[in-house]
Amino acid sequence: MREFLLDRLPASAEVESRLAAGEFVDQRGAPLTGDEPFRAHAFVWFHRPLAPEVPVPFPVPVLDRTENLVVVDKPHFLATTPRGMHVRETALVKLRVALDLPELAPAHRLDRLTAGVLAFTTRREVRGAYAGVFQSREVAKTYEALARFDPSLAFPRRLMGRIEKRRGSLQAELVPGEPNAETLVEVLEVRGDLARYRLTPVTGKTHQLRLQLADAGLPIVGDPLYPEVVDADPADFSEPLRLIARRLTFTDPLDGVERDYVSSRELEWPASPIASGPLPS
Repeated sequence: MREFLLDRLPASAEVESRLAAGEFVDQRGAPLTGDEPFRAHAFVWFHRPLAPEVPVPFPVPVLDRTENLVVVDKPHFLATTPRGMHVRETALVKLRVALDLPELAPAHRLDRLTAGVLAFTTRREVRGAYAGVFQSREVAKTYEALARFDPSLAFPRRLMGRIEKRRGSLQAELVPGEPNAETLVEVLEVRGDLARYRLTPVTGKTHQLRLQLADAGLPIVGDPLYPEVVDADPADFSEPLRLIARRLTFTDPLDGVERDYVSSRELEWPASPIASGPLPS
């Protein structure tokens, strides 16, 4: 067993010291010493060492907490769930610790750079019911974004296309084929060459809103991925993506209550000398 572990873990994993500390366990949770005989197709469980993370210096306000749900107003820059370099600094881990809810799980997800309403289930036995609601499009979601304004475009307008995201690529792509992504775009306010938009997605493809707006020539302010990838300092929180999941409504599948949650976060207009004013009615 010891040779098996050494063969599959990098030297920096300090296998010997971790074995001595009982950090490797079998499927029953019993610590392994490394002297056990090799067994084919057996599983060995351990937690990988976590690299230091840049703290995300924003609170995660709770909008509602029930027996089955926790709904929060997620800040920009905070990932929903652990992935890659983000583990401790994620909404899921922070809330599990702060609320003492070890079975907390996301009912849906928001991009790390997107702020706004985000819902979690509190217990394993209720996950399926809420997953069914979100997967069946019985949830109404509206977003708000600051993006370029093009007076030659007519609004409201519906953006449709086929979105695919290849493994290993940072960007999703619009490709030929049957549309699988649809978003209604409405203008709420215009200030010079920028506008505040209400976005109502019919579908929920990865980066759908960001990609479709950029493709329409209306890139969202502060977007480091669309239309072009821009290197961003993970410790720089000064330029958030101007995209907020503003409202989330659905019928609770377990108690029939109409759930309606609204983010109180503000979209920060860039400090540039542009004329301001609401759209004429």
